[in-house]
Parts: sequence; structure tokens; C-alpha cells
Amino acid sequence: MAIIEMKVPSPGESITEVQISRWLKKDGDYVEKDEELCEIDSDKATLTLNAEASGAIKILAKEGETIAVGTVVCSIDTDAKGEKAAPAVAAAPAKKEESKPAAKSAATVVTAAPPVEKNYAEGIPSVAAEKLMRERGLTAEQVNGSGKGGRITKADVLNPVVASPETKVEGARNDRREKMSMLRKKVAERLVAVKQETAMLTTFNEVDMSGIMDIRKQYKDKFKEKHGVSLGFMSFFTKAVCEALKAFPSVNAQIDGAEIIYHDYCDIGIAVSAPKGLMVPIVRNAESMSLAQIEASVADLATRARDGKITIEEMTGGTFTITNVGVFGSMLSTPIINPPQSAILGMHNIVERPVAINGKVEIRPIMYVALSYDHRIIDGRESVGFLVKVKQMLEEPTLMLFGGNDPVKTLLKL
Repeated sequence: MAIIEMKVPSPGESITEVQISRWLKKDGDYVEKDEELCEIDSDKATLTLNAEASGAIKILAKEGETIAVGTVVCSIDTDAKGEKAAPAVAAAPAKKEESKPAAKSAATVVTAAPPVEKNYAEGIPSVAAEKLMRERGLTAEQVNGSGKGGRITKADVLNPVVASPETKVEGARNDRREKMSMLRKKVAERLVAVKQETAMLTTFNEVDMSGIMDIRKQYKDKFKEKHGVSLGFMSFFTKAVCEALKAFPSVNAQIDGAEIIYHDYCDIGIAVSAPKGLMVPIVRNAESMSLAQIEASVADLATRARDGKITIEEMTGGTFTITNVGVFGSMLSTPIINPPQSAILGMHNIVERPVAINGKVEIRPIMYVALSYDHRIIDGRESVGFLVKVKQMLEEPTLMLFGGNDPVKTLLKL
């Protein structure tokens, strides 16, 4: 008997233990090589364990169990024989009884048919389907699976034939407990540590988004046609932040013991709300990227972060973070610094507001922005100046084309 032991891979150098989030197979199932066996949660990301060979699986670790990296969680018996599809039922040999009336034959067939057993895959969502179900608040009982063996697919969740939910009793007082994922626990620890270990303050400003919205309205179709990505707000904010970081390098720095580390590059973290918790993938060297490159990078990283396909390296080493809580309808907030960084910019929703323009009241699309910063390294003058610079870049987008300089003065060499 050839047995292959499946061990937990290392998600990163600093991670010593992980948690079995969910088994995608049952004990004794026949699995194909490279097929996903289970989801594994670490304190930074989610990864999957894939079969190294085809065979019958024997599960050795329970769901929710916390285990050390390198531990054997299951084994695969490669001598076991499996079937990719259910075998066809052999046709019965012809008998003289076939000449009898059809109704009697039909009755005989129905009577002789064995009871139908539930397929092991019935009602079990795929990895992508489960993530969508969590985002939409659906349970497996509410979605009909159309996949092989009744498995719930991503398409079933996107275009569901939703079953009627169970009627809830009016006034019922039910509770339920769920174990915190390792990622959620780590995020909680880091947020508490930031509040305790930094001198965090927040400064606010408002941005007139008319200029950017006019550009998007005029060029978004041509932009997508040429570059294959949508022209969103995040690329403008990322570019504006990079220009402001050049002007105020302390906002792009971090404290390391008794020293301050200044960065001459801008690795911008983009906060993403994923089913397992908050993730911050990094756009490397954003200061040298075009708007199209930033949009493509953000879209790719955000998608893989939500699908649990992003790597630890892609979420490590940022110098500044942008979080967009405006997509959820937030008007104003005080974002928490993402350590060891020293500052974070919060974007909020865009609302038409009356503002004074050249002595007249006009209705403009206004966004409130917030900069939370560590006062140990960033002074008030620098934090306010940084946010004013971001405001200036966003309200006059052409400045981004000239490295933050006035295009007229650049043309005149003034």
C-alpha cells in the first residue's frame, strides 16, 4: 500500500501555526491529483492544500483545529481505485415478459428500483461559491446546486434559485457562537496594539471631486477600450498620495526602535474587505506607475484577496495605506494606522453639497478625507500639509502629469 502524507505548507517565515478552516472532501473520498482538499487559515491569509496524488483520502485533523506548520493533516492511499463518474447501470437481458403490457412493465420497474441515496457532493459549495454566499448572507439550504452531484457552483450563487427560508419565530431570542479565525484574531491584536503603542491623531479635509468626475465621464469608455480596465477613483488617489509623499517624506517613513526609516519609493497598501477579514495587498512602486497600471494592479490584487488566492509577500512591506470606506456609505471616519506604517488615508462617500465658489453658492460633489498619523514621527504641520497636497492634486488632476507642479509655470520655466 502506497501512502502519501499531506503536511501543512508554510505560509511565511514568521508563521508557525495555522487553523484548518474547512475540509472540502470527506474521509474516504477518492481525490484526483492537484484537487483542493481543504482551506487553511493563517493570521495573514487563507491558502488551500492540494492533493499531491490521486487516491483515497484519510483525514487526520479536524475543522477548526489549530496545528503547527509541517503537521500531517491527511494521507492519500494511492492504491485505492476511484471512479470519476458513476458507472452506468447495465441493461437487463431481454425476457419474454417484455411483451407484456407497458403499464405492467413500468410498475415492475418502479417497484424494483432501489432507494436513491444522496450524493456526497449535494449541497456542498465550491470554494468560490462559498465565499460569495458569505458575502451575500446565503446558506447552502437557500441555494439549489446545479453542479456535478448537486454541488453548489459560483453560477448558482450569482443567479440563484433561492429556496424559501425557514420561517423565524417572532420574538425568538437565539444565540450562536463561532470560533474566530486566525486572521480575525490577528487583526484584532494589531488594532489594539496600534491604539496602545502609537500617538495616533486624525486630521480631516474635504475634496471637490468635480475635476476627476468630469475626466471619468469624458474618458472612461476610451480608457477601458484602450487599457482593458475601468477608470476608477483609486488610481487618482494613489497617484495624488504618491506626489504628497514625495513632498512630505516623514509620512512615508516608519519608526524602528530609536531610528526612523525613510523610503524613497511608495508601496501603497489598498485595504480590501474580504470574507475572512480585512486584507491589505500592496501596489509596489506606485510612484512610477500610470493610472492604467495602478487600476490593473489594484483590480488584480483585490480580486485575489477576496478569493483567498493572494500570497503573504503581496501583503507585506507597504509604506502607506489607503482605505475606501465610502463604498459602504461612510461619510466620515478615523481609520487606524496599519503598523509599522505611520499614516493611513481614509476615503469616504461623495455627496453633493452646497459650497461657496467665487462668492456664489454652487452644488459640488464633495468627499471628506481623513488622515490618521503617528504623532511621534509626523508633526501637525506635516500631516495637514500632506492632506492639503492630496486635496490640491485631486482638485487639479493635471498637476499629477507634471509631478505636482503648476503646468503653466512648468511650461514657462518659472
